[in-house]
Amino acid sequence: MKEIEAKVTQFQTTAKVIKDEISKVIVGQEKIVNQVMLALFSGGHVLLEGVPGLGKTMLVRTVGQVLQLNFKRIQFTPDLMPADIMGTKIIADNPNGGREFRFQPGPVFTNVLLADEINRATPKTQSALLEAMQENTVTVSGETRQLPAPFFVLATQNPLEMEGTYPLPEAQMDRFLFKVKVPFPQREELLEIMSRTTGKKEEAAAPVASGDQVIEMMSTVRQVMAAKAVTDYAVRLVLATHPETDYAPESVKRFVRYGSSPRGAQALVIAAKAHALLKGRLNISYNDIKDIAIPALCHRFFLNFEGEAEGIAPEQLLEEIIAGVPTTEG
Repeated sequence: MKEIEAKVTQFQTTAKVIKDEISKVIVGQEKIVNQVMLALFSGGHVLLEGVPGLGKTMLVRTVGQVLQLNFKRIQFTPDLMPADIMGTKIIADNPNGGREFRFQPGPVFTNVLLADEINRATPKTQSALLEAMQENTVTVSGETRQLPAPFFVLATQNPLEMEGTYPLPEAQMDRFLFKVKVPFPQREELLEIMSRTTGKKEEAAAPVASGDQVIEMMSTVRQVMAAKAVTDYAVRLVLATHPETDYAPESVKRFVRYGSSPRGAQALVIAAKAHALLKGRLNISYNDIKDIAIPALCHRFFLNFEGEAEGIAPEQLLEEIIAGVPTTEG
C-alpha cells in the first residue's frame, strides 16, 4: 500500500513541477495546459484548434523543452508530401565504394512531433500520420520501423472556416485522444503577455522531467482502477452519441450523422485515470469521466446536413448528453 501511495505522490509532484515550468512561458490557459498534460500522461495525442497567434505552437514547443524529449516540427503546407513526414530511401555511397539504398528518416522519428497547421496539407498527406499515431510505427517501401518511445503528436489546426484549410479525415481525428479549443486570452492575460514578450528578455522553460519519467507516469496511469459501473457510464456516454440508440437525446437523433467509435470509450477511461491520479486517487469516479468528456469526444462524432446548417456545436450536444445520461441505470 505504501508503494502505491508513493507512486501517487510522485506522480502529483512531477506533474506539478512540469505544469509550473510550462506556466513560466504560457500565460493563463490553465485549462488547456491541464488537458494537454492529461493526454500526455495517458499516452495520447492532442489536436489544438484556434486562430493564429494564440500560442498553440509555443505551448507544444514548451512541452518538448520541459520534458527533455526530442522535439521536431513539421510546418504543414499544401505541397507537403507523405515522404516529407515519414522519410524515404535515398541512394548513398557505402564503405566498399559502391552504392546502396539507405533509409533517410523523416521528422516523425522523434518523441514530440509538432504538426503545425495540420489542416493546411491535403488529406493524403494528413493520412501519412495514421499508422504512426496508432501503432507507433512507420512503414516505408514495405519495411516497418519502430518510432522512439514515448511518441506524441501535438497538432495545431486553424478553424475550418479559414481559407486554405482541409478537413482532417475522420480516421485521423479519431486517433487524437483530445481535441482542445484554444480561446482568445482575457484582458489581464493579454497584459501579462505584452509584459513578457515585449521586454528585454523573454522567459524560457527549463527541462524538469525525462523521457523515462514520462514513460513511468504513463505506466502508473494504467494501474489506476476503474470500477465496472464507472466504465459502463463511459460506454453509455459514447452510445448516446449514436442517433440510432435508445441512449441518444432528441438533439443527437436530429443533428448527428454518426457517433463516436469505441476509441471514444477508451479515451474516456484512460484520461479519467490520469485525471484521478492528479487528484491523488487510484480509482476513477463519475466526475473524472464528466470532466474530460468534452475534449475526449467532441471530435469523434459528426453532424448531418441539418446539424451543419443550424451551426450546432458538438460541445453543445455533449453537454446535453452529460446532463441526460444518468451515472447509474435503474
